Amino acid sequence: RSRWVLARLTERVVCCASNLSADKLDADYIERYLGQLTPMQESCLIRLRQWLQETHKGKIPKDEHILRFLRARDFNVDKAREMLCQSLTWRKQYQVDYILETWRPPAFLQEYYAGGWHFHDSEGRPLYILRLGQMDTKGLVKALGEEALLRHVLSINEEGQKRCEENTKIFGRPITSWTCLVDLEGLNMRHLWRPGVKALLRIIEVVEANYPETLGRLLIVRAPRVFPVLWTLVSPFINDNTRQKFLVYSGNNYQGVGGLVDYIDKEIIPDFLGGGCMCTVPEGGLVPKSLYQTEEALENSDHIKLWTETIYQSAHVFKGAPHEIVIEILEGSSVITWDFDILKGDLVFNIFHSKRSPQNSKKDPSASTPGVNNVQLIEKSWVLGVDYSMVESPLMCREGESIQGSHITRWPGLYILQWKVNGPAPVSGPALPRVDDVLASLQVSSHKCKVMYYTEVLASEDFRGSMTSLESCHSGFSQLSGGTTSSSQSQSSSLVSR
Repeated sequence: RSRWVLARLTERVVCCASNLSADKLDADYIERYLGQLTPMQESCLIRLRQWLQETHKGKIPKDEHILRFLRARDFNVDKAREMLCQSLTWRKQYQVDYILETWRPPAFLQEYYAGGWHFHDSEGRPLYILRLGQMDTKGLVKALGEEALLRHVLSINEEGQKRCEENTKIFGRPITSWTCLVDLEGLNMRHLWRPGVKALLRIIEVVEANYPETLGRLLIVRAPRVFPVLWTLVSPFINDNTRQKFLVYSGNNYQGVGGLVDYIDKEIIPDFLGGGCMCTVPEGGLVPKSLYQTEEALENSDHIKLWTETIYQSAHVFKGAPHEIVIEILEGSSVITWDFDILKGDLVFNIFHSKRSPQNSKKDPSASTPGVNNVQLIEKSWVLGVDYSMVESPLMCREGESIQGSHITRWPGLYILQWKVNGPAPVSGPALPRVDDVLASLQVSSHKCKVMYYTEVLASEDFRGSMTSLESCHSGFSQLSGGTTSSSQSQSSSLVSR
């Protein structure tokens, strides 16, 4: 984890200034990597990208990725920004950027998961073939579990994005989506097993939220009579833009003019669909019951833990009820590092050195809902400057920002990290409060704020040698990133970002 934190804090690359000016994109760059854009669409891309540069000053997604979210929300910048921020936070929380490096599917999954990449379609899109009718979804869920199956599908989507980039270079034109060919021969009522359908719906939900506009076309062939039942179950979870990309062929209608040859070159159509190309996609089949696991065994499985466990914690912050954590430092010159995302609301981040030990952590009554984390450690009787002291200037954090930072401790003892609601400044004297302050106060009290965070303490010798590169910056998203800018300010012994 120490290496992971150091890597995250030291990520730096130069912004693609040649591709993006203040108000206009280079025409050759658009044609080569993005495809046709109207002036309005280009303006939306620039606005959203500039916002990301200002609030996520580590690596930010490439323009192609940002465009997917804009297209998914019909170029409504506010809606696209919300969707993209939620996805970036999700990627960070579950370390999706590293899934291609860390995910190693069990051997039986490679044998019984009847899906794989197969060259490309006639437009240069990567082609993924899924022989769903030959796949034992019930057996896979019982042997592997829903979480691991989801992770496998996510690794396929990550691989798809990688192949799109490679095909863009090969064909010399923007390839930003892939084609999926689904063979339903063999689909029957076994595929409508309730837990299997539940797993499928969850996979669709996650993919729709985090990989929008990555599916260029979905070709469904040999659809049997039971298909309308399955379609009725899953179609409500698929948005209209994606649904319009579906083409369904029953029987042998996929053969000949108007069929697959309109979308896939004849020499690439797989042999099991009457083409001349040998296809290496596994044929699937029934998963042996000897591979089935109990629910308890699935929960304790190592490859499941890697996915479901996260180093991040989430907390809710309320007006008058900050969230606080305590870190014990045994020797001076240790380094406290933090990495947090503001998921909802505006917050102020503080770090204190405490001369007193918190007696009992208190939870706010309004945070009594199960799953809501809110802890206060600083007691109301404590006096700032006497019982505890501020060791960093307060850092204002806006909704959507992602911040990393570090503080080199001067003394051993207890340090308290605090996130509190960013309310209006107190009014001194008899002056009446401003209208803006009243409105801000009402807005703050109307909802809770939320933060996702991770902290770690590094020994000074582990930190030394990286001081200049460990300036705090907004978080990075390595696999999706094109360029980044960096802005930081150093305060006493701490390096804090804005």
